[in-house]
Amino acid sequence: MNNMDPVTAIVWIVSFVVLTVIVTGLSRRVGWSAPVVLVLVGAVFSFIPGVPQIDIQPELVLYGILPPILFAAAIRTSFVDVHARRDSILLLSVGLVAFTVIAVGLATWLIVPTMTLAAAFAFGAVVAPTDAVAVTATAGRLGLPRRMVTVLEGESLLNDATALVALNASIAAIVSVLNPWMVVGDFALAIVGGGAVGLAVGFVLAVIRKRLRAPVLDTSLSLVTPYLAFIPAQFIHGSGVLSVVVAGLYLGYRAPAVQSAEARIAESINWRTIQFLLENAVFLLMGLALSSVVRGVLKTGLSVGYVVLVSAVVLITLIIARVVWMITVTAVYHSGPQRLRERSWSWRTSVAVSFAGMRGVVTLAAAFLLPAETPYRAFLQFLAFVVVLGTLLEGLALPWIIRRLRLPAPNLAQETSEMRRLQVEAQTAGLARLEEEASETEDERVVGRLRADAVFLAEALENPETGEGDDAPRAYLRLRKGMIEAEREAVLAARAEGRYEEPAVRAVLALLDAEEAALRSSTPRKPGSQLT
Repeated sequence: MNNMDPVTAIVWIVSFVVLTVIVTGLSRRVGWSAPVVLVLVGAVFSFIPGVPQIDIQPELVLYGILPPILFAAAIRTSFVDVHARRDSILLLSVGLVAFTVIAVGLATWLIVPTMTLAAAFAFGAVVAPTDAVAVTATAGRLGLPRRMVTVLEGESLLNDATALVALNASIAAIVSVLNPWMVVGDFALAIVGGGAVGLAVGFVLAVIRKRLRAPVLDTSLSLVTPYLAFIPAQFIHGSGVLSVVVAGLYLGYRAPAVQSAEARIAESINWRTIQFLLENAVFLLMGLALSSVVRGVLKTGLSVGYVVLVSAVVLITLIIARVVWMITVTAVYHSGPQRLRERSWSWRTSVAVSFAGMRGVVTLAAAFLLPAETPYRAFLQFLAFVVVLGTLLEGLALPWIIRRLRLPAPNLAQETSEMRRLQVEAQTAGLARLEEEASETEDERVVGRLRADAVFLAEALENPETGEGDDAPRAYLRLRKGMIEAEREAVLAARAEGRYEEPAVRAVLALLDAEEAALRSSTPRKPGSQLT
């Protein structure tokens, strides 16, 4: 869209967004994979005369698009579940990435004789990380086991950092002499620096947001948080990707304690919208960039047969590398010490994870980060596009694989039961707070109604098969808010003790937020007392 006047550019951007929404909506309606359809639609449009040529700017993707996508996914990911599955996630996000870089790098180096080993490893780093967007979209609609979804989401959130460090090391080897100790130092700095910045940003923002009373101010601060985490981390040569993920996980975990109910509801809706637009627009963007990528390959003079052969070898090597790694890791867990055997997963789960390696925006952006000195640079960019499309198509077979493996779906009945039991605990804490705060001067009708409502709800939750508003006075609002506060504290305490699964915790917290927001909306406010 270079050299285009502002009005025309705005028209194309609006058309771009509308097309994204329409294609995504229709794809979901008929049960197709939205990422695949968006890429294909974009690819078709890229060859139509008059459609603006899209040249992917890697810095724009890495600094502008990637941070909010990762943050939106991180704040909705359970820190408790990620911590519980940390060994599996690290094996995939670090170990598998390193193994993939080596396997794909060697295969590319062997099949392209004039390719330098440094350039081949750089390409291996480009295609190594799975995509948080594609993985989340696929896992979310398949009804996979909770543990498997957590591991896949954790892998896709964290492996970008490992891959980008490997890419930087390979680029350094292309343009200069590589020092192995420098690679180790860069990796340590990326992990420690990125993690520290993300944790610091999350902690500071949590303190600030706890003092904000206006949802608009809280949401505005939330929208810039990904950049507040990403940019400083990159400045000190840490991993901006890891920084954003750490900040998102921390703030998502701390949200019930530091944000108001209205702020949490507003943040959830806003980030779901942003995530939807960015995730799907990125795949359409990749498709629209195909024509320029193809033109770059044509300039290399390589034959069509050779291009197809190399593409097939790279894609097959990528898939086999993931399968081999999963088989090896699963075998080690099953035959290792008792501690490993207790944390092992089934062979069926291992097979499913092996075929959930979709690539996306990071791979394509990283391909354009390759320096001009890289041998066959245009060809490697085309291969990256082939890998993205090929792994997305591989993901289409995942539903069939899941059905054949007969993996257990999430136990919704158990989750509902846990949610009810947790609500009963919360109601008990709320009643205890009511008895503490209700004084003898309180209107007995108010206290009686609060007590009756809480007892009725607790009994209804314990016996769901049995089945009951006028304007609430200030005393009712004050006491009920105190009860909700106690209920939320009880829920957070139960989560900290690990007595309930995260879906039940989040469901109960959402119910409390909804009620608190409704109560606040019925509380009279002084004019100008709060931004809304």
